[in-house]
Amino acid sequence: MTEPIKDFYAVIPAGGIGSRLWPLSRADAPKFLHDLTGSGNSLLRDTWDRLESLTGADRISVVTGRAHRAAVEAELPGIADKNVFLESEPRDSAAAIGLAAAILHRRDPDVIIGSFAADHFIRGTRTFEFAVQQAVEVARAGYICTIGIQPSEPSVGFGYMRKGDELIVDGAPEAAIVERFVEKPDLETAKQYYADRSFLWNAGMFISKASVLLDELAANEPELHAGLLELAEAWDDRERRGPVVDRVWPTLKKIAIDYAVAEPAADKGRLAVIPGHFDWDDVGDFASLTKLISNGRKNDLAVLGPKARVLSDAATGILVSQTSRVISLVGVKDIVVVDTPDALLVTTTEHAQRVKGVVESLKLTGRGDVL
Repeated sequence: MTEPIKDFYAVIPAGGIGSRLWPLSRADAPKFLHDLTGSGNSLLRDTWDRLESLTGADRISVVTGRAHRAAVEAELPGIADKNVFLESEPRDSAAAIGLAAAILHRRDPDVIIGSFAADHFIRGTRTFEFAVQQAVEVARAGYICTIGIQPSEPSVGFGYMRKGDELIVDGAPEAAIVERFVEKPDLETAKQYYADRSFLWNAGMFISKASVLLDELAANEPELHAGLLELAEAWDDRERRGPVVDRVWPTLKKIAIDYAVAEPAADKGRLAVIPGHFDWDDVGDFASLTKLISNGRKNDLAVLGPKARVLSDAATGILVSQTSRVISLVGVKDIVVVDTPDALLVTTTEHAQRVKGVVESLKLTGRGDVL
């Protein structure tokens, strides 16, 4: 059994609604609160379970919206109240992770933190733990470290990073410097990255000393850094916290941790990577969910939902049902059907990324009742 790492603290940012998974994922029931893998647990609970052996239950924090506090605490009954950090509104990942870093650094100046998304899928506990253990050793050496995933296909749905020279750190035999980040590529470029093998998927996992992460924020986003320090200074005083959050949080810049910390650190040679040899997916749309549930078998119909009642004849794709309605699919290929009590989505896996556009259209037409 893995022993907890004594000075390591896990941070789980649990925000966003997963708009490409609408109408399954909603503002009041976001993606991380759903069981999308058939494990019997929500994605958030699965994230907690794989981190607990590395940290212990008392060193996992969750950053989430005020509206989701009750649901998060119901999913994670072992979480301490002091480790639930509430956002008054979404301000993107740099603010969320930076807030946790600032609070935890104030409580313990030597703490090492690792941020792990609440809504990703990982299979391979032992290899995941080994990657994190290596990343912690790299963080001890003063680097910001990420875990990059060896691509299993030439995907256009993920950002990439290029692994550079080997980094010599005791306890981290696979460590390397990150040469650069690249945005989601077109298919031909993705094929080149896949053949190269020095390119890894960016899975959004970052491990570092809290002090190092905050120093990087101070250098790149000084106003954001100053606001986070002001929040952290008041956080553990219950009487002061609310007014300070209400005043400061809405003023913080919306920016992803990749742009505020990771990419600038890579430019300075201060970002390292550990290759992750485990199955990973960000479950970003219904196409990826289809592959996940069907284990990549393209000739199957994947079905999700305890009440699903389906009649299928020569149909492939995915059916997600939250109703007891009988649904019949005949002779349709790569279909996506999501049936909820108040909304129905029908598309194909090829067009799964376009579901986000439907959500934007609903916002413009004032149909917030189905979001």
